[in-house]
Amino acid sequence: MSPFALAHLSAGIGAGLTIIGAGYGIGRLAASAMEGIARQPNAGGDIRMSMIIAAGLIEGATFFALIVTMLLATMKG
Repeated sequence: MSPFALAHLSAGIGAGLTIIGAGYGIGRLAASAMEGIARQPNAGGDIRMSMIIAAGLIEGATFFALIVTMLLATMKG
């Protein structure tokens, strides 16, 4: 197996793990936000705004990781 094939395989595995991690993180974030709103409905707006900002930061890190994996897959020796 050539080194380039291994690089592509590793990039694919890295991209998959990145997406799984982001999905898990955003899922936990949303569950915690819903629980917080259920416990204290008056703070719903503040919790929702914080959740949206945190989800954006998680997705930004995810896109960065995906770009890095794509760049590593396309690098030539």
